[in-house]
Amino acid sequence: MSQKMSFRLALAFIIMGTSLSVKSQDHPAGFTKIFDGKTMKGWDADPTFWRIENGTFVGEVTAAHIVKTNTFLIWKGGLPANFELIAQYRISPEGNSGVQYRSEEVKGIRYALKGYQADIDGANIYTGQNYEERGRGFLAMRGEKALLKTDQKPLIEGFVGNSDSLKSKIKNGDWNEIHIIAKGNHLQHFINGVLMSDATDEDTKARKFKGVLGFQVHVMPTMKVEYRNIYLKNLK
Repeated sequence: MSQKMSFRLALAFIIMGTSLSVKSQDHPAGFTKIFDGKTMKGWDADPTFWRIENGTFVGEVTAAHIVKTNTFLIWKGGLPANFELIAQYRISPEGNSGVQYRSEEVKGIRYALKGYQADIDGANIYTGQNYEERGRGFLAMRGEKALLKTDQKPLIEGFVGNSDSLKSKIKNGDWNEIHIIAKGNHLQHFINGVLMSDATDEDTKARKFKGVLGFQVHVMPTMKVEYRNIYLKNLK
């Protein structure tokens, strides 16, 4: 083998090694992993509906275990205010779930939350929208840039894309990445790196600037949702 060829091979291995080391990073830069993949440490949920399998949180409703009210897997590590959250999810076709944030626990109903939610559903009718659980309801549908005012319906100031075109960026029955950015009163939901909804909350009665994080199992006859690789970054 010539010296020139040896140099090229060595250079190729260096490049490959660099690429692999970047891809195999334990977490994105600046983020902290908040699920160890093995235990419920730092989390709380009804074990009837939530479990851990193969490094993944699994939320499931079956005919043998019917859920009567939306139930949440709740992070007990703090009340994030300005933050970014990244997680991977996979959901059954009939499933309905979401990532709850800046929320609060509902008194008298264990494992129930109310507050902002980045919606997720298996049919991808609502995936990516901003919905307020036990509150104002639909805040920003997929594709919308919404302004929220006190005692008014959401004002649609513009669009971040066409709802159906954005839907095509979401994989059915496979793993997707959800990314939430909450900074001040500005709330953005991304799926697979694509902005799905954008809301600015100027409702001085209802808006929240910090609160609980959680993952939802919705009332359904049957459903299954999985979450893994959950990372949080606090913002100034």
